Amino acid sequence: MSDDIWTRDEVESPCIKICVIHSESRLCTGCLRSIDEITRWSTMSGDERRTVMATLPDRAGTLSTRRGGRAARLARGT
Repeated sequence: MSDDIWTRDEVESPCIKICVIHSESRLCTGCLRSIDEITRWSTMSGDERRTVMATLPDRAGTLSTRRGGRAARLARGT
């Protein structure tokens, strides 16, 4: 008996369980997918998933650097 029946040919989710949507880009800061892509992931075909995965490395540069949040505001005195 072969284990081939248990082998799945699916594109795994890029989720790293850091689910925060960037306010300007509207991308998840963890996996870099859009809300629509995250929502549709389970129903996407393998080709659609591969297309999304291929775009993720280029998306990292679209997220602007945080300015420090509350700690930076306190340091500036504002």
